[in-house]
Amino acid sequence: MKKQQSTGSMVRRYALFLTGLFIASLGVAFSTKAGLGTSPVASVPYSVSLVSPLLSFGSWLNLLSLIQILVQVAVLKGKCNWLEIAVQTVLAFVYGYLTDFSCWLIRGIPVNGYAAQFGYMLLGCVILAFGIWVQFRGGVAMLPGEAMNRAISKVIGRRYENVKIFFDILYITLAALICLVFLGELKGVREGSVIAALAVGVIIRLFNRAYKKLRG
Repeated sequence: MKKQQSTGSMVRRYALFLTGLFIASLGVAFSTKAGLGTSPVASVPYSVSLVSPLLSFGSWLNLLSLIQILVQVAVLKGKCNWLEIAVQTVLAFVYGYLTDFSCWLIRGIPVNGYAAQFGYMLLGCVILAFGIWVQFRGGVAMLPGEAMNRAISKVIGRRYENVKIFFDILYITLAALICLVFLGELKGVREGSVIAALAVGVIIRLFNRAYKKLRG
C-alpha cells in the first residue's frame, strides 16, 4: 500500500512539474511575441534562431540545454547523479518542444504598437514566473540551466544566486553580441530581457507569499 501511495505521489509530482514546464514555455512564447527580448537563459537560443533558420527556437534551446548538461558532468566529474542527468535530458527536450508548440499556439495574436509589446512582455514574465513556481511545487527535477548553476556553486563554494546572476549577464551579453554582429541591431535582447532578469524572481516570491496566505 505504501509503495502504491509513493508511486501515486511521484506521478502527481511529475504531472505538476510538466504542467509548470508548459506554463513556463508559454511565458517564454509571450516574451518572444512581444519582441522586446526574452528571459536571459532563452536569449541566446532565441537570438541564434533569428540569425539561422537551420533549427527552430526550441531546438536551439535543446542544444543549449545539452551544453549545460555537459558542463555539469565536467564540473561534478565522478560525483554526477546519472539518473538526474538522464531526467534532465528528457525534460530539456520536452521543454524545447513545448516552447516551439507555445510559440505556434499564440502565433495569430496581433501585436500593435509598443504598448501592446510591453503588455505582452509583462504578461510573459508573470506566466514564466508562475510556471517556474509550479515546477518548484512539483519538486522532482531541475532544468539543465538551473542544475548547472547549482553544480558550479557547489564546486566553487559560491552562493547559487551569485552564480545565476553571472550566467544571466553572460547569456544577455552573448545574445547581444550575436544580434549586433549578424543582424546589426539588438533584436533578441532588449529591455524585456533586463526586466525579465529582475522581475521573474520577485514575482515567484509573490506567488509563494500568496500561496502561504491562502493555506493559512
